[in-house]
Amino acid sequence: MSGAGPRDLSLAHVAGLHAYTPGLQPSGPGWVKLNTNECPYPPSPRVAEAVASEVGGDGASLRLYPDPTSSALRAAVARLHGLDAVRVCIGNGSDDILNLLVRCFCGPGAPAAFTQPSYSLYPVLVGIQDGAVTRIPLDRGMRLPVEKIAASGARIFFLTSPNAPTGVAFPNTDIRALLDAFPGILVVDEAYAPFARENAVGLLASHPNLVIVRTLSKAYALAGIRVGYALANPEVIGLLDRVRDSYNVSRLSQTAAIAALGDPGYYAGIVAKISATRDYYAGSWREKKGWFTFPSEANFICTEPRDGAGRTGLAVARSAYDFLFSRKVLVRHFPSDALTASFLRISVGSDDEMLVLDESLDAWLKEPPNA
Repeated sequence: MSGAGPRDLSLAHVAGLHAYTPGLQPSGPGWVKLNTNECPYPPSPRVAEAVASEVGGDGASLRLYPDPTSSALRAAVARLHGLDAVRVCIGNGSDDILNLLVRCFCGPGAPAAFTQPSYSLYPVLVGIQDGAVTRIPLDRGMRLPVEKIAASGARIFFLTSPNAPTGVAFPNTDIRALLDAFPGILVVDEAYAPFARENAVGLLASHPNLVIVRTLSKAYALAGIRVGYALANPEVIGLLDRVRDSYNVSRLSQTAAIAALGDPGYYAGIVAKISATRDYYAGSWREKKGWFTFPSEANFICTEPRDGAGRTGLAVARSAYDFLFSRKVLVRHFPSDALTASFLRISVGSDDEMLVLDESLDAWLKEPPNA
């Protein structure tokens, strides 16, 4: 034991893990931050009021543990979706819910699968459980490969809809067909569903193998609060509760989330504004610049820049990314995936932020192209 270090003592599969890489969080003023799909507008005023009331003048309530089951928040989520509370589990962000699902349904001998590209946290969570991973590739047509998924042999399949990072939503007709064909648990990760034309909640009643995951980080402007939830068959919810941390959602997070869900009119306005901004810029880049741009139903746009010489590709996307970065405009580039290597993913910001972005892209186009 005297010569063993922590890495030597760790489980072999943990020592070989690659941690999830989040979007860059800049320090200092002046950045236009369009890289992590945060909401560009503040949450409902009711949120701050509710949190202040919960804290009180002396903060005495903070000495007490939160409700371990988030029962009031479960009831609020259930009302939002017209479900019974026994079909709801609350997590410390949707990432917590995804982690619980992997704990329940994935491990050695119980493989997981997902489309490629999709949310890059999935393989990290599966790797923590020492589970095997199957990737089902997508192409620019972004059609859901139902037969390949059904034949994947996975115990659990994660489907991001709308997809990240393209923003393309999969229609319910395809999701229903997949539910009928796939023998395992189908997790439809609907982080961006409030911005989409349809969602899969209506399929829950007829498909006990469906789990829907949602977050309050995007449309509800509560990324800093960390609240997400699962909608599923009560038996699945019971399993998640067995592996959930005892007090996984803080007192203030529960309070903020309940207040946010209680102001649907405010958030309908935010979603409409973001969606209109998204459609305007996606259409402009597609029609005026001639850039291939995926039809997004999320709060971001995935577009393939062309340089002044009309070229596309990994080097062109990197050039645009670096130029924007030099102007303190942050977007995302995913060079490791063949489908996304020539694209930039751009979060929809405020009107002022999007104007700075668009003017910066125009300035990049005027740069002499590299030979």
